[in-house]
Amino acid sequence: MLLILDEAQTGLCRTVDWYAFQRDGVVPDILTLSKTLGAGLPLAAVITSAEIEQVAYERGFLFFTTHVSDPLVAAVGCTVLDVLERESLDQQATSLGEKLRAGLLEIQLRHPIVGDVRGRGLLQGVELSPGREDTVDIDALGSAITRRCFELGLHMNIVQLPGIGGTFRLAPPLTSSTGEIELGLETLDQALAEVSTRG
Repeated sequence: MLLILDEAQTGLCRTVDWYAFQRDGVVPDILTLSKTLGAGLPLAAVITSAEIEQVAYERGFLFFTTHVSDPLVAAVGCTVLDVLERESLDQQATSLGEKLRAGLLEIQLRHPIVGDVRGRGLLQGVELSPGREDTVDIDALGSAITRRCFELGLHMNIVQLPGIGGTFRLAPPLTSSTGEIELGLETLDQALAEVSTRG
């Protein structure tokens, strides 16, 4: 059996290491990347060993897509990798991630509705959780907080699905400044306060 890891969201310094699997000492047989790799352009990569690629070739496996081996986005992907390394964005994700997490933990202390803060680096999650006796509709509350954040200038949690509307996925750009992280935290704090008191 082959281990295939999809690091479309977690790869390329987002979770501090270049790849999230590095923290656990795991080496996948096949790795998929996208999102950050294309810097906004449609680019994905499937990475594997020469041995696995040879077996796939011998068995006649083919992969076709309109943009396969597109030189423009391939050049962008190479540039992204160069910039990540040259600008030490893994270290930036470490320091900004620590600031983001500390700020989210402070928010959790101020707002009882925040039940959990989790994540690594610049990929953090905030989960709303009602008290034992509380009958709050968490999805509706999450939507209201997301809407208020957007009104205040913070774009987050764009996917609102039943059952997960009360979990916020925060993934600021690796190139964010300390001031932008602080502003995002202030905005989330304000939205939580305003929406919670409206109840």
